[in-house]
Amino acid sequence: MTGPADPVLVLASTSRYRAELLQRLRVPFSSRAPEVDETRRVHESALDLALRLAAEKAAAVARTAPGCWVIGSDQVCMLGGEALGKPGSHAAAVAQLQRLSGRDAVFHTAVCVIGPDGGVQVRNCPTEVRFRTLSPAEIETYLTLDAPYDCAGSARSESLGPALLKHMCSDDPTALIGLPLIDLCDMLRLSGFDVLARACPDSAQRPAQV
Repeated sequence: MTGPADPVLVLASTSRYRAELLQRLRVPFSSRAPEVDETRRVHESALDLALRLAAEKAAAVARTAPGCWVIGSDQVCMLGGEALGKPGSHAAAVAQLQRLSGRDAVFHTAVCVIGPDGGVQVRNCPTEVRFRTLSPAEIETYLTLDAPYDCAGSARSESLGPALLKHMCSDDPTALIGLPLIDLCDMLRLSGFDVLARACPDSAQRPAQV
């Protein structure tokens, strides 16, 4: 449950990347694990998977946070008709980057906001990416240095990931990192949470883990 001193903004994620992005808005928030099964359904597209998981994560946490604005997000990489999630291991990351080498992919970053009134908004912010042709040595070097095993598509865009790319196109540069802040700010405003009105001068406040 949420107490009177707790932040009314809740991030339904334990991802440090999303928490770091949300900190840029300088609003107090807490983070909660959504406890959602992220298994892809049969014949589910990468886009549908990202949208569903963002909504399910937000809904799972919203049930335990009455009176709060809850944010859920998910990212899935689409390569042709294939959905690439977090590799989880070195071998899986090598396989993903070998498939992505020299090819175009789309990273779907979905975000869901559930307001205190129960209103639900869900959006997707796609990022089109073209990977360079990567040699086995480059893939090994990158994975050793960046260890992006918890990143969809095995590329950490806020670190060395851009060295793998030839081209990127998106309406929001924060989407590829994991949380599209432009869409998020608009969604929060539409649900009654004005980021600029609530922003604090101290941007170093860390989120509370619940």
